[in-house]
Amino acid sequence: QVQLVESGGGLVQPGGSLRLSCAASGVIVSTRPMAWYRQAPGKERELVATITGDGSTDITDSVKGRITISKDNAKNTVYLQMNSLKPDDTAVYYCYAGRSFWYRGNYWGRGTQVTVSL
Repeated sequence: QVQLVESGGGLVQPGGSLRLSCAASGVIVSTRPMAWYRQAPGKERELVATITGDGSTDITDSVKGRITISKDNAKNTVYLQMNSLKPDDTAVYYCYAGRSFWYRGNYWGRGTQVTVSL
């Protein structure tokens, strides 16, 4: 069974920080591209950041400089560090595990709510 379990979301004030975690089971994050997506009410789901099996990262331009993606292969966990949060960052954040040459299937977590508000 594949499970991607997000945690770390919550209510924070503008300018605050959060670190989201994605604990994976049934997939090995060191072998797959992993990503964080987010979806705000009334908007399409958008890509936030990706990290490849070898650790290369890519950050969406709109959040670059404030948000970073990382992982701990030993813990099979992917992280999203978010700093200087803005109200527009409010969304449900989803963990995603993609396909690789040797590992098929793509998977989504259930999501964790991030709310940035006074």
